[in-house]
Amino acid sequence: MLRLKIFISSVFLASLIVAASFGQILVNTSLYLKVILIFWLFSFLYSHLSIIVRKGNVRMDYGIYYGLSLGLFTGPLGLFIFETIYRFTVYFSRKYTNTADPDEFLHTFYNIGAFALNHSIAYFLFIQLYPAFQSLPFGFWILIALLIIVVSMLSDAYLIIVFSITGDIKSRKEAIEFIKSRSILDMGKIAVSNGLLFLFLQQQQWEMLIALFILNYLVSRSFLVKSQSIQHKIERDKFEQMAYTDFLTEVYNRAYMDKKMNEINNSGENLGIVVSDIDAFKRINDSYNHAVGDRVIQHYAATLQSYLDDGDYLFRSGGEEFTIFLRNKDYQTCVELVEKIRDGVEGQHATAEYQSDNIAIPYTASFGLYYYKTNESIEIKKAYVYADHLLLTSKDLGKNRVSVKNGMNEMPLSLRFKG
Repeated sequence: MLRLKIFISSVFLASLIVAASFGQILVNTSLYLKVILIFWLFSFLYSHLSIIVRKGNVRMDYGIYYGLSLGLFTGPLGLFIFETIYRFTVYFSRKYTNTADPDEFLHTFYNIGAFALNHSIAYFLFIQLYPAFQSLPFGFWILIALLIIVVSMLSDAYLIIVFSITGDIKSRKEAIEFIKSRSILDMGKIAVSNGLLFLFLQQQQWEMLIALFILNYLVSRSFLVKSQSIQHKIERDKFEQMAYTDFLTEVYNRAYMDKKMNEINNSGENLGIVVSDIDAFKRINDSYNHAVGDRVIQHYAATLQSYLDDGDYLFRSGGEEFTIFLRNKDYQTCVELVEKIRDGVEGQHATAEYQSDNIAIPYTASFGLYYYKTNESIEIKKAYVYADHLLLTSKDLGKNRVSVKNGMNEMPLSLRFKG
């Protein structure tokens, strides 16, 4: 986009003008080469540890940057030269490893311009304000913290302009939320790191300077490894959830039911297995269409879920068939709960759009409940078959009813019907 290129070019040109106008590097050539070599080495190593976040088509690298300490020590010209060398090193590295964005070249000029310009502004502020802060307790550190805040605000302002141009930020509220997303702890870490580096540079304490770089590198690497581990776990959990979730109703699917069966089978807990389905569901599809039928299934799943505790499980085990595991409840509680669910289903209507009208669809459901203690005498899969047979019994007896069986009684064939 032309406007984006004009903005980035303006930022880069402004940083170049500031650096050229300053006209000198504040330290001698040999010291400067030594400093930028150390800063380049660790900055480049650190670039591989940055947390990369995408917003639209723009990639943002979150990490610690050391431009403030270098700018304060060498001046705007020294800082601009370093940023140019470092940013193009990152650019060529990404091109070589095929990790560069399509607009990586343009982004490189933005990074040079933005970081050099912001830290040059911080340099001039430091020169003007340091005499006033020098007499204050911890005045140096207060000033460094303020400069980091200024740099962060300028950086956010540039990015908000960029995202406004690209359309990734469309309102003032989104801009404010973007500013709020900046971490105060990260800003504190940047302030302490740059303050210490500047002091070590002034005193030429090279061992301490390199030790601080190494410490930051090790901490950042450890954080990145942990962050990636957490991210991988989140992704695994997400994929597992997708694999075990029914896409239409967003309850668990048959695959997850089989998994939970294996887990619960030998748990020794009291379990009520409920198999249910919607009565005369084919008539709903035939009278309306499958989209209306799907809406009824969604409504039924939501109704069932609304009656269950956190420890219970609801599965879509077939087309309009659902299975419930009622865990660690006594027999009478399970019977009363299933009857309450049946009554609740009968008393509610699903709503759907049909031929441009919103319609209410009454429906009922039948249930089979088999109650037993796991790992006593039968496998859970057989208990599920018993519950399924009880559902068929409810259907044969006229639908819209509950058939129950207590497998813990001495008379395992006794049945109780409600409805």
